[in-house]
Amino acid sequence: MDLGTVIGQVVIWALLLSAMAMGVGIGPYIDVPSALIVIGGSISALLISFRLEQMKSFVKVFMIAIKPPQVDVQELIKKLVDFATQARRDGILALEASANAEENLFLRKGLSMAVDGNEPDTIRELLEIEAEQTLERHKGNAAMFSEWGGLAGAMGMIGTLIGLVGMLLNMSDPSAIGPAMAVALLTTMYGAMIGNILGAPISTILLIRAVDENQVQVMIIEGIMSIQAGDNPRVLEGKLLAYLPPAERVSQFE
Repeated sequence: MDLGTVIGQVVIWALLLSAMAMGVGIGPYIDVPSALIVIGGSISALLISFRLEQMKSFVKVFMIAIKPPQVDVQELIKKLVDFATQARRDGILALEASANAEENLFLRKGLSMAVDGNEPDTIRELLEIEAEQTLERHKGNAAMFSEWGGLAGAMGMIGTLIGLVGMLLNMSDPSAIGPAMAVALLTTMYGAMIGNILGAPISTILLIRAVDENQVQVMIIEGIMSIQAGDNPRVLEGKLLAYLPPAERVSQFE
């Protein structure tokens, strides 16, 4: 679980709700017409903007921001170095059992192709295509939340105009001005909250997750290529550690 995302969401909602409660209370900020306009309208617009298959995974994608798949990069580097050592000692066919038991599907695919004797250029090309397409899919998922934030803000402005029209049409009736003004103001607030608490931040962290996963896949590709080429395990480790910040580079040969 990503504590930064969880803590951030909990704290910001707690601060906002506390501020509301210390003022006039939370009740006055709850308005059904405003929620229908902003939440219902923005989600309906999302259905127009994205394929239904993507929208079906909306909640699943949101949970990736909260609980992303964890990859221990240091352990991955150690595993690839161990594979390289075994391949140099016993031949690359000795990795067949390890490939079949590997839990990382991307690594399993690459290692299996190397064990099967595919050409290096073919292996690299296929793995790079898969990594690129995976990154594009993740970018598309992140775009859903970015678009949601923008649409929620736009629907908030539409709701504001609806409320103002209702208020102006009922200037002679003071009792009708209040509800219309509430719609005008609360739709803007709802739109701003969705856009700046859920839409933009979730989109940003999803893009970061996508880039992190892509980097791991690039490291795996380099590892597979080095293993197939018979590179010295120290050389392989040096290549892979170069992808990490200097402070995180820990060599198992030191």
